[in-house]
Amino acid sequence: MTHPAGSLLAADKLHKAYGPTVALDGAEFSIHPGEVVAVMGPSGSGKSTLLHCLAGIVTPDSGSITYQGREMATMSDAQRSRLRRSEFGFVFQFGQLVPELTCVENVALPLRLNGASRKAAERTALTWMERLEVDDLRKKRPGEVSGGQGQRVAVARALVTDPRVLFADEPTGALDSLNGERVMNLLTDAARSTNAAVVLVTHEARVAAYSDREIVVRDGRSRDMERVV
Repeated sequence: MTHPAGSLLAADKLHKAYGPTVALDGAEFSIHPGEVVAVMGPSGSGKSTLLHCLAGIVTPDSGSITYQGREMATMSDAQRSRLRRSEFGFVFQFGQLVPELTCVENVALPLRLNGASRKAAERTALTWMERLEVDDLRKKRPGEVSGGQGQRVAVARALVTDPRVLFADEPTGALDSLNGERVMNLLTDAARSTNAAVVLVTHEARVAAYSDREIVVRDGRSRDMERVV
């Protein structure tokens, strides 16, 4: 596959199997800075495995993944971990906030892990919480906020390091439609304001509608869909 010039993250002919189960069977992918790409497909199609491979969490059995022109297979575990801490952001279906920490401490956590002082990290965290409209929850713990509020806190945490790529795996899957729309509006607006690329895994057409382009994964293979305007 020849990827468009300027691709930030690209994958060629990815294969991944878990025992006899084939998760990816030649899947391909590319994304540009500032682009939102929805990865769609039914449960078990391989879309989450594709995301995990692109993020360097899972190593494919074969195929190539390049980030900013560099082959990820040549990176050490420490270099891939550093990418996930600094240049990649993650939003999961259930937020995965740390229950013992306040909301502002959760948002500040990636910065603290990267060596920032508590004061500086929480100052930056509050800026993102304001943008995601949850700064009034700064002192509350995750168990004290609603699902929609918690997911916006999770989005703030994902964006606090100004990542180049934001991976969102079913980010509205646990929310009702109203809260889901609010989260998606805030997520895509915030990401585009920083020119971050967004890899959006979903099986919902209403969520995929927020993307610039759709890739459908079925039986471990990918197909780039033309968006009809």
